[in-house]
Amino acid sequence: MGPTPPEDEMNMDLISASKKPITMDVGASLFDSADSFVMIRGGHIDMAVLGALQIDETGEIANWAIPGKTILGVGGAMDLVAGAKKIIIASSHLAKDGSPKFVKNLTFPSSGARKVDMLVTEHAVFKFSNNQCELIEILSDISIDELRDITEANFTVNQESMNI
Repeated sequence: MGPTPPEDEMNMDLISASKKPITMDVGASLFDSADSFVMIRGGHIDMAVLGALQIDETGEIANWAIPGKTILGVGGAMDLVAGAKKIIIASSHLAKDGSPKFVKNLTFPSSGARKVDMLVTEHAVFKFSNNQCELIEILSDISIDELRDITEANFTVNQESMNI
């Protein structure tokens, strides 16, 4: 996509998933949301990278609604959670209020029963399997103890990948 168009050049047939007007750079292509849902629901997406409001220690995510707040729509997150072959969450480790986003149990509405494969934050990479979470890499200069202090969820440490 190119930059946001000037108001007098907006074409509301060219909008982003956020319903914002866009321009197209050379080489850009697009398709409508009906085609995107056919790809997602048909199992044609190998991997999806999503954001999340919360992630629990088993890999279940909440990424579409905050209790008590108005929502614009669910979007395609639930379809991606159900349909993509691999799901990676890219998220800040803490919420804006400083509370952990990686929690023991979700307090926000779930995006679906399917679990994610991996969580990547600015501090660490976690891998999920068999309803358990394993720390596989530290990405900042935080210690494992400091990481546990800002993480509500339980996780094990992969000694081999961490070179411990």
